[in-house]
Amino acid sequence: MRHRKATLRLSRTSSHRKAMFRNMVTSLLKYERIQTTDAKAKALRGWADHVITLAKRGDLHARRLALAIIPEKNVVHKLFEEAPERFKDIPGGYTRITKIGTRPGDTAPMSVIELVAADKSKKPKVKRKKEASEETPVQDAKVEETPMALEAKSEPQQSAVDEAVQPSPEKPAES
Repeated sequence: MRHRKATLRLSRTSSHRKAMFRNMVTSLLKYERIQTTDAKAKALRGWADHVITLAKRGDLHARRLALAIIPEKNVVHKLFEEAPERFKDIPGGYTRITKIGTRPGDTAPMSVIELVAADKSKKPKVKRKKEASEETPVQDAKVEETPMALEAKSEPQQSAVDEAVQPSPEKPAES
């Protein structure tokens, strides 16, 4: 019986699985978006949330624990610089998984996992009802004419009917 063994195995040994998720979390933090299978993305969420929570703490011990997971020092440095400001108001759930279809070779369900952008500068748009006076077009609007528009007016224009009536200079068909 597999009681209390909740880890997704993904048909890999424990060392292979650990190395794979260390590389995937490094790539996720470096590029902020990666494409992988659904099962790997769901398992990667926990790793990414754990490392970002360490970065929010920001102390030396947390940095050393993050370095034990992420092998690249520049990624850890970038994470510890950006994460406290970026995720300060979010208590968890720092990643978003979006399903994108199936892989062509083996029809494995694929998804994109990305870091959530926590920008408070974006305000929700408020839709307003237009009044009747705003919907009527302005009839006395003055339109400025550009030099190209003036040039087009000065040249004589041929209509499509005139072009169709004039014979084209093609070779006569030989019989």
